Amino acid sequence: MVNFHLKILEKNGVKEFAVIPYDEFLNIQQELDDYECLKALREAKAKEADAETVSFEKAKKILDIE
Repeated sequence: MVNFHLKILEKNGVKEFAVIPYDEFLNIQQELDDYECLKALREAKAKEADAETVSFEKAKKILDIE
């Protein structure tokens, strides 16, 4: 869990903005990017769940590599 060092700014007594240190913003941005990548990976994996697979050894033979 991320601990935030934020400051809430109010306008006319209503919370309007949350201000955080820039390095915390960058960390949040990276976490969100990682989440989006993970979500895309899981979607791709689910989409290909029934796809035919080959063993590593068979793939090497097919590609003629050792």
